[in-house]
Amino acid sequence: LLALTAFICIETIMECSPCEGLYFFEFVSCSALVVTGALLLLFSLNLHTRIPQINWNLTDLVNTGLSTFFFFIASVVLAALNHKTGAEIAAVVFGFLAMAVYAVNTFLAIKKWRMSSRQQSSRQTSDYIRARTESREVVHRPEIQRLDA
Repeated sequence: LLALTAFICIETIMECSPCEGLYFFEFVSCSALVVTGALLLLFSLNLHTRIPQINWNLTDLVNTGLSTFFFFIASVVLAALNHKTGAEIAAVVFGFLAMAVYAVNTFLAIKKWRMSSRQQSSRQTSDYIRARTESREVVHRPEIQRLDA
């Protein structure tokens, strides 16, 4: 919602003389909004379970990390190059707020990704140990006699 609000604020600006900062902020806010919205839709409808080949925890982590980074850069650039109009100031404020929320989400995504990585490695280790144990078990069959006896 903050990315959407920042995007709406930046779209209300009618004039700009150095427009590069404004265009970059517009691109970042729109991109973050679209990608995060698509991921939200995938997760809400449980469509991500139909594509198990993709590591969705890592995908969410990359999205939130990149959004945090680019919102920070875009907000700093827009803050430095703005003309102190109300819409530009509001866009900068909402850009920094969106960056903060994405940063918190990045922290939570890191924790979730680490937890899933540990569970996956422990599952692989237990499967390996079980397979080794089963391969060492000797089946006692009376029809097979030892030759040294």
